[in-house]
Amino acid sequence: MALNYLFIFFFLIAFVVGLIKLIFWGDLDVFPAMIDSTFSMAKTGFDISLGLTGVLTLWLGIMKIGENGGIVRVFSRLIGPFFNKLFPELPKSHPAHGSIMMNLAANMLGLDNAATPLGLKAMKEMQEANPDKDKASNAQIMFLVLNTSGLTIIPISIMVYRAQLGAANPSDIFIPILLATYFSTIAGLISVSIVQKIKLWDRTILSYLGGLTAIIIGIIAYFSSLEKEQITTVSTVVSNVFLFGIIISFILLAAKNKVNVYESFIDGAKEGFNIAIKIIPYLIAILVAIGVFRASGTMDLFVEGMRRLCLLLSVDPDFVEALPTAMMKPLSGSGARGMMVDAMTTHGADSFVGRLASTLQGATDTTFYIIAVYFGAVGIKNTRYAVTCGLIADFAGIIAAILIAYLFFH
Repeated sequence: MALNYLFIFFFLIAFVVGLIKLIFWGDLDVFPAMIDSTFSMAKTGFDISLGLTGVLTLWLGIMKIGENGGIVRVFSRLIGPFFNKLFPELPKSHPAHGSIMMNLAANMLGLDNAATPLGLKAMKEMQEANPDKDKASNAQIMFLVLNTSGLTIIPISIMVYRAQLGAANPSDIFIPILLATYFSTIAGLISVSIVQKIKLWDRTILSYLGGLTAIIIGIIAYFSSLEKEQITTVSTVVSNVFLFGIIISFILLAAKNKVNVYESFIDGAKEGFNIAIKIIPYLIAILVAIGVFRASGTMDLFVEGMRRLCLLLSVDPDFVEALPTAMMKPLSGSGARGMMVDAMTTHGADSFVGRLASTLQGATDTTFYIIAVYFGAVGIKNTRYAVTCGLIADFAGIIAAILIAYLFFH
């Protein structure tokens, strides 16, 4: 529903602003510009979708190797003790634990097709232990907020779009996104833990969070010590070495477990082709709506207003052009993706705005969509504080993404 309202909003606002500019300002070019944008953005959406086929096929094939080879199970074993402490209302032997950990591990690896069914299964299993079937349980809220915080190790789809739009190094946003999602996840975890009175100073929780925080602090401290010219170079090298190391580890683990690596790749690659074809109408729809919105001048009015506010507050305004992606992300993944593509198309994939929009896209997940799908699947009507905590995580991720992008790319 959110995307439906956004689609209508973009066209309606563009029409109203266009009429005002035509009647009161005598702008005879605004409506021809809007009509031209529908054709140009439709072509852009198709070209991008078609170009995604090869890269999506490659990466989903690699991810299938990891999935069949047992990498998701490895993640589940690694984070098991930590998540046992975060869901104290569920018995340790409860079947939901396995689905929760598999879902979060799949999300970290960018396995969206595997993550959603596992997430729905986890919600249904937690619902069986929920005494009030119409009201979200503590465990369900914690699980949902961890999902909406968007912790991702491999942001495949964003790198795919950057490659398609001509980025010299599509993976240069890998470390910035990892850092931004970390802060988003920590903010969501702390907000839910405060409400649920979960003791974050528990030895197991502290050991996991402390270790992860130490790594993040080390990464930030290291990159802060580099010259601006070196940051992008080092980040790109480290990102690519790490990503290729993951590919090799997937292949070796699958081979060790006697999985047919080649056949697994082909199975995943078939999924990539199908996904690339399916997203064509969705991407064209949102890009055309955004194109009309921008051609009417509404986007420029918003951006200019934000820029003047930043100047009034003595804040650098260079990040403002990427804000539409951040504002759209909690509402719609497709909408935010369209805004990200629009930013990279307009300013360039390797521009500061293009890189920041990519980082913002990967910093959090679609809070309202996830709430609608996951809670709707089990018939929960009272979501309690899930939206509030989810939005806290989103806000933390957005602020972190902006600051980190300034460190890495400005």
